[in-house]
Amino acid sequence: MKTVLIADDKATSRELVRTVLENSGYTVVEAGDGIEALRSARESKPDLIILDRNMPGMDGFGVVREIRLDRELASTPVMALTASAMQGDRERALSAGFTSYIAKPIHLSELRSEVERMLH
Repeated sequence: MKTVLIADDKATSRELVRTVLENSGYTVVEAGDGIEALRSARESKPDLIILDRNMPGMDGFGVVREIRLDRELASTPVMALTASAMQGDRERALSAGFTSYIAKPIHLSELRSEVERMLH
């Protein structure tokens, strides 16, 4: 069973994504801020990391930068999940090291298919 780490400072967002992923057969690990996300990633070695871009402690850009520098995590796919979907944000996220990008509000079918694509 594949493990997905969800990092978002909003508990309701984590709950929504967790429910969708668990119902799709994934094991889910959660983090409420960037520092916790990095620690959880190093401990659980997830198959996929979903990061909110705007979190306290360390934002998603800082977390993905640290992940890309970590030999054990560097190849892990990382999805940016963000409410700031301005023009150029997708390109900025991808060039910063994110593998994928989904804007909030989340469309559940898009989330399911993107997770599936990244894990298979």
